Amino acid sequence: MSTIGAYFRLARVGWVLVREGVVSALPSQGLPPSVGLMKSLIEPLARKRSLKQARSERLTRAVDRLGPSYVKIGQFLATRPDVVGVDWAVDLALLQDRMAYFPTEAAKAAVEGSLGRPIADLYSSFGEPIAAASIAQVHPCMIGDRQVAVKVVRPGVRQRFAHDIESMYLLSRMQERFVPSSRRLKPVEVTRTLEQTTKVEMDLRLEAAGLSEIAENTKDDPGFRVPQVDWERTGRDVLTMEWIDGIKMSDLAALQAAGHDLERLAEVLIQSFLRHTLRDGFFHADMHPGNLFVDAAGTIVAVDMGIVGRLGKKERRFLAEILYGFITRDYMRVAEVHFEAGYVPAHHDVAAFAQAIRAIGEPIHGQPAETISMARLLALLFEVTDLFEMQTRPELILLQKTMVVVEGVSRMLNPRFNMWKAAEPVVGAWIRDNLGPKRVVSDLRDGLKAAVKLAEAVPEIAVKTEKFHEELLRMSEHGLRFDPETAEAIGKAEARHSRSGRVALWIIALSLVYFAFAFG
Repeated sequence: MSTIGAYFRLARVGWVLVREGVVSALPSQGLPPSVGLMKSLIEPLARKRSLKQARSERLTRAVDRLGPSYVKIGQFLATRPDVVGVDWAVDLALLQDRMAYFPTEAAKAAVEGSLGRPIADLYSSFGEPIAAASIAQVHPCMIGDRQVAVKVVRPGVRQRFAHDIESMYLLSRMQERFVPSSRRLKPVEVTRTLEQTTKVEMDLRLEAAGLSEIAENTKDDPGFRVPQVDWERTGRDVLTMEWIDGIKMSDLAALQAAGHDLERLAEVLIQSFLRHTLRDGFFHADMHPGNLFVDAAGTIVAVDMGIVGRLGKKERRFLAEILYGFITRDYMRVAEVHFEAGYVPAHHDVAAFAQAIRAIGEPIHGQPAETISMARLLALLFEVTDLFEMQTRPELILLQKTMVVVEGVSRMLNPRFNMWKAAEPVVGAWIRDNLGPKRVVSDLRDGLKAAVKLAEAVPEIAVKTEKFHEELLRMSEHGLRFDPETAEAIGKAEARHSRSGRVALWIIALSLVYFAFAFG
């Protein structure tokens, strides 16, 4: 029944997208003739007023009708231009995560249920909400004479998202089955990543842990910090943290009136982000201006750590070598890094790939440094790797998206901001420490640790190998056999799959008719 429900929900999503003119805005080129025909047949169902609006406005109206889960889905897809295309990613990035407040009494009940203590024991006062998003809202509260910000998860959001993500899985499986060219993008894996990141975002203990980790990483960094967490008053549905008195980075006039140096803030912001990325391998992945404050001392304070990114040592070296290769015009080295990392299939020619990289790099060297966009460079790089069957790397796409945002904020503060000059101290130092002699020592140390672990595991490996060998001999003599329960389960699963496949089209057709009469 859950699959049938997913078909109905998916049909409703399709109907809303049709009515709000989103489907009409989809490009027709490159689509199979049957899809193009279906698109032309359903376009007349769109509201006439929607067709007069910009595509971003149509998307916003459609997502507002679909509910909070789809705001989060849209924002996530905005981080995946490899999946939805650059233009659509830009439009999706404009979706505003501002929702209606839910009652303060419901927030208090959620806090008491999460922490197991009455509100009066936790806070001396619990204020009305001041900000609400798709997953949680924020209340100003007092603990004695200390003001704190209390973030509370929206009631029922987990159940709603669980239903909506089921429809996303259904759609991604259909995409993989019927659109072979999309398999390289791994739509099911993309949906799985969305599910995982949103589940993490809905557990405020994990956001608190992210704040704590980045606070430790940046305790000695100049000009950047995050709010302190009150762990006694933090649980799955509630996060209590330091109240930040500061100016939003989007308010340039207020920053200037307070006497802050905007050029210095731009430099500190990009250097902090690169430090977190290269040095720590852990970065705030939602650094838009609304999540960045400047306190009275001129320190940047980043809030809302619901979305974070991690890079392993290999990915950090990959990023640093690419940036260094473009700076030095060593395009062959940039190409070799892609092959060494296993990102580009080995059957491609390294020299041909280096030629494609040169097509990106050479135009850049003829421009003034302040006009060169590091984020744009990475975007062009991912476009080229598409031609060479580079598999989707979610961690690198999230990095690119965050870099686009951070670079945009830096140039908002200082339109003539020189990204490369600001980045050089951080990137240069990391390259010297990790791509020179120190890298050899580090690799030897890591190799020694791996060898010790392997030696410890040898007895267990030997036992498992012997058992596997015995199983192979048994199968070669008697064949592969299932027990009766397994065979019966396989038969039932196949029967369900066949029935659901036949019924799906009828469900969708009937749903569209229903929505046409009910909501038309």
